[in-house]
Amino acid sequence: MSSLLKYREKLNLTQEELAIKSGISVRTIQRIESGTKPKGYTLESLSKALGIPKCDLLNESEKIDKKLLKYINLSSILLLYIPLGSILMPLIIMYWKKEVNGLTKKIVSIQILWTLASVISIIASSFLKNIFSISNQLTSLTMLFLIVINLYIIIRNTVEIEKNNKLHIALKFSFL
Repeated sequence: MSSLLKYREKLNLTQEELAIKSGISVRTIQRIESGTKPKGYTLESLSKALGIPKCDLLNESEKIDKKLLKYINLSSILLLYIPLGSILMPLIIMYWKKEVNGLTKKIVSIQILWTLASVISIIASSFLKNIFSISNQLTSLTMLFLIVINLYIIIRNTVEIEKNNKLHIALKFSFL
């Protein structure tokens, strides 16, 4: 059963009613319910009309290997040992195991954004330390704080993957 059909029936809508509500033709709705994946404007319109996220409409959560997704997410902890390890290791596993989907891209995107923000924060703390004659420990404390927050993000997302096959802390966009 297609996701569109499942959600449409859950809301007790006919194909015609959904077509009017979404601005998509009945024929397009029939094609999607028979297996065609919606894209672009169609995907956006249907997700708004049904009040569901686009990934739910694409049925992404059903074809994801939960165990592998958790390994990809947990591999970001490599940051503690290797600079840029939180980006490189998930990317390597993702492409090696051919698990390239919306969730894995979001995991890597979170780590890319977090790495950039961390570098900026550490540089800023170094400048602030010099400008305001603050203790030399400010940079070390900043690094420790950033690592703890990143670990929280990784662990919290792993728990959410286990429970609901989605990320708790996610970006609305992807760098990949």
